[in-house]
Amino acid sequence: YTPRDQAVWRHILRRLTGLLEDRAHPSYLRGLEATGIGTERIPSLDEMNARLQALGWSAVAVRGFIPPAVFTELQALGVLAIAADIRSHAHIAYTPAPDIVHESAGHAPILADARYAAYLKRCGVVGFKAIASVEDQAVYDAIRNLSVVKEDPESTPEDARLAEQRLQAASASRRYVSESTRASRLYWWTAEYGLVGDLDQPRIYGAGLLSSLGEAQHCLTAEVAKLPLAPSCADTEYDITRMQPQLFVARDFDHLFEVLEAFEATLAWRRGGDYGLEEALKARTVNHLVLDDGLQLSGKVVQQVQGRAGGSGLGTALARLEGPVLLSRDGRAQG
Repeated sequence: YTPRDQAVWRHILRRLTGLLEDRAHPSYLRGLEATGIGTERIPSLDEMNARLQALGWSAVAVRGFIPPAVFTELQALGVLAIAADIRSHAHIAYTPAPDIVHESAGHAPILADARYAAYLKRCGVVGFKAIASVEDQAVYDAIRNLSVVKEDPESTPEDARLAEQRLQAASASRRYVSESTRASRLYWWTAEYGLVGDLDQPRIYGAGLLSSLGEAQHCLTAEVAKLPLAPSCADTEYDITRMQPQLFVARDFDHLFEVLEAFEATLAWRRGGDYGLEEALKARTVNHLVLDDGLQLSGKVVQQVQGRAGGSGLGTALARLEGPVLLSRDGRAQG
């Protein structure tokens, strides 16, 4: 990191720690020290790993937005993906691109709260198992491109306009709102932009708010609507390029689990059967099927046929998968 990078870190962290003293959840400021994050210099990954290990977590360096399936699997395993870049001095108040300020000073400290850390892992499991559609990949690529363009000092207004158009086109191409998209919204309105406590005087715990000078000041004003957290937040879209017009308030961290469990009950991997096959067919992506006898198949479901009732009186669902298809049992590939 350059001297200018270090100066950006010092400026942001000094202002943030003062600003968040009476705005953040109490575990946040305690967590800064617990995770080895100081105000005077950018923390090293080795230092963070040594501290995070005591909390049952670790960290790995990444560049910018990583694919949702990778991010959620890492999170489910207790691995914090740390974007190693740091925002430019021109974007001190807010940046749409993940950076080390957001990932380390935003996500890591709140892990000192064991209940919240458990929620984050469970959220990773749910996000990883939610079915993504083929259009979700195009949206991810467009979001990543837009964040890179907006943070690149050499990009032009025309570059930004084209990147925004690409994202709009990718979003418009979606045939339906996938499970993965709804899971990402739930994550956004909790882990990234969540408030907790009294509806009239909430505290900040979401990493996007904790790591943004602009958002940390703006989010508790009357300009931002405060809504009680509910599973329906997964149906509320968000825009990464601007401050959010409304936020959801959890009663406490136990409330996060209540909402997550209610949301999880709607997903194909929990409901199974014909519903699961229908979701896999609609997604047009590779999915993992587990049969009653323990045989597992990974592939793209391209046809679903309802079979006749067998001797037990139960219907048999037939599905055709498009190759390549992997068959396994007990973790071992089958011939």
